[in-house]
Amino acid sequence: MLPSLLAGLGLGFSLIIAIGAQNLFVLRQGVRREHLLPVVAVCAASDAVLILLGVSGIGLVLQAVPWLIVVVRWAGAAFLLGYAVLAARRALRPSGETLRVDPTASASTGVPDADGTALRTRTTLAATVVTCLALTWLNPHVYLDTVFLLGSVASTHGDGRWAFAVGACLASLVWFTALGFGARYLGRWLDTPRAWRILDALIAVVMVAIAISLVLPH
Repeated sequence: MLPSLLAGLGLGFSLIIAIGAQNLFVLRQGVRREHLLPVVAVCAASDAVLILLGVSGIGLVLQAVPWLIVVVRWAGAAFLLGYAVLAARRALRPSGETLRVDPTASASTGVPDADGTALRTRTTLAATVVTCLALTWLNPHVYLDTVFLLGSVASTHGDGRWAFAVGACLASLVWFTALGFGARYLGRWLDTPRAWRILDALIAVVMVAIAISLVLPH
């Protein structure tokens, strides 16, 4: 069973460690130190569910309804474009956001500090979780990687396929935990409004690129 578990761990890491919408969202939440534990939990749990579905053979069922992936692809592209627009607005219309948090600030507006600098505002937990779920479940690459690919490879391990699944789930949990909670150490480079504008601009560009890649002919 150990070889299967290690194989799942290795393939899981190789698929998940890449610049993508989900990873960028976790990274941003980690830097902001905002609702990080729920975000990591949602990402890891979602991956676990998809991996287990793939290993159980649900991928064969999905192959019988190819139009479902098309629907998810367009829905995911639309959501990513919307998220990119929000990130671009933050980059083009700076609010002086820093890593400081004003606990009395609302979820949508900033409250100026004594020196006139706007403090970082917080997003509600519900909005954060919904965004995280959308970035995960509206991404067709997630189904292709976790359900189809991991499920197909797991089937080659015979009775060890569930150990393979455990290894892949463990890779997801370790990665998102390390990415989210390790991102706080980037705070020293992101403690100025300009740094946040650059980060949001990069996020917008990557989101648009991913959205385009989803709808282009494959």
